[in-house]
Amino acid sequence: MRRLFGSVRSRATLAATLAVAIALIAAGAAVTLSLRSNLSGQASTQAERAARSVAADLAGGLAYDQLSLDDDDRPVQVVDEAGTLVAASEELERISGTRVDAVRPGAPAAGVGDDDDEADDDSLEPGEIGEATTFNDGSATIDGDSEDYRFAAVTVEVPDKGTLTVYAGEPLSAEQSAVRTASTVMLIGFPLLLVVVAAVTWRVTRRALRPVEGIRSEMAAITASEDLARRVPVPDTHDEVAGLARTTNETLAALELSVERQRRFVADASHELRSPIASLRTQLEVGAAHPELLDVAGAVEDTVRLQRLAADLLLLARLDAGERPADTRFDLGAVVREEAAGRTGVTADAPAVEVSGSRGQLARVLANLLDNAQRHARERVSVRVRTDGAWVVVEVADDGAGVPADQRERIFERFVRLDDARTRDDGGAGLGLAIARDVALRHEGTLTVREAPEGGALFELRLPGAP
Repeated sequence: MRRLFGSVRSRATLAATLAVAIALIAAGAAVTLSLRSNLSGQASTQAERAARSVAADLAGGLAYDQLSLDDDDRPVQVVDEAGTLVAASEELERISGTRVDAVRPGAPAAGVGDDDDEADDDSLEPGEIGEATTFNDGSATIDGDSEDYRFAAVTVEVPDKGTLTVYAGEPLSAEQSAVRTASTVMLIGFPLLLVVVAAVTWRVTRRALRPVEGIRSEMAAITASEDLARRVPVPDTHDEVAGLARTTNETLAALELSVERQRRFVADASHELRSPIASLRTQLEVGAAHPELLDVAGAVEDTVRLQRLAADLLLLARLDAGERPADTRFDLGAVVREEAAGRTGVTADAPAVEVSGSRGQLARVLANLLDNAQRHARERVSVRVRTDGAWVVVEVADDGAGVPADQRERIFERFVRLDDARTRDDGGAGLGLAIARDVALRHEGTLTVREAPEGGALFELRLPGAP
């Protein structure tokens, strides 16, 4: 049972059926009440018309025995001020719902008395019929047939007879029959309609969710095969399911790219680590066998290179793990001046300007940019700090050969070194610019490269200024 109603299709079908059932019950109740009200109103009108007809005859001077009280088989009573039944339908055998329960003219009947609901009017003139009409529900038996009636009471002032009250009834059989018929139709039709609604909802929901099942099964296959190159089917529609499929494929593509990038990173890191480790091992093995041949300077250089590479890999791992920089305010101009100090051919124009973030990571970015510029510069490297609205801009320019336009994004990839950089590289692994851009992005900034006025490369680091 839990599995059955745990599916979206079952819940949608149940919800739709319940909603329709509630709407049908409300509509059925409204129809029944409206039908009952309309038919009751019609019965009241007919009863009042009959009562006023008899009252008109009385007002016209007709005697009790001359009244037409047996037309249309309606129960009619005429009662005087004392509560005595003075005229009634001849076939009347029993009556309830009026002031008196007597069915034959004669002495006052039981239950006679004042009734606030009667249409009494003390100000009637002789021959005048009261304007007010009161209604009551009751029953009567006429010639052996018992029915429920709607009774209307009308008063009339008759000379020499005083104020008389005329009761006339209209059968409620039409109302009761119509209500029974409507109830029967609803009891039969509503369940059938609910079955149709449930079946249609089940079928439509199944068809609507079929693409979702395709997406689910394909995702299960991708998980089992670990083949991120596969994609889920996109239905030929323009609804939310198609949007889900497209978003899922975009996520798979991003995941595939991330996994491929990670694999390439591991492979490149292994390759870069292998070279200094192999060189250091060779030198140590030679030194162990022939101490006089040990190249201490080379071993130290390889060790330093290995240490730098390990530090770069550790920083990249922390950045990939989503480590957020510290929210510390500091003077970026001072950091630029510190990094430029002591470097040959480097000039700095760095006024004081504050930013928020990690001072150590941004110092690492500036050091990487200056190292890169010095490796490719002919003679000069310039560093300039300026503000551009809410941004703080650091420009590092050199007078070297520059970066080709089609390579300006590629140089920020990890372990990427251009051909001429490889011939002049003094031990870099191609991680400096990648680290610089990642740190800039973590600080909600950007790092781009374009051609410098001197013809070389100009790296532009943009960071949000401290508020």
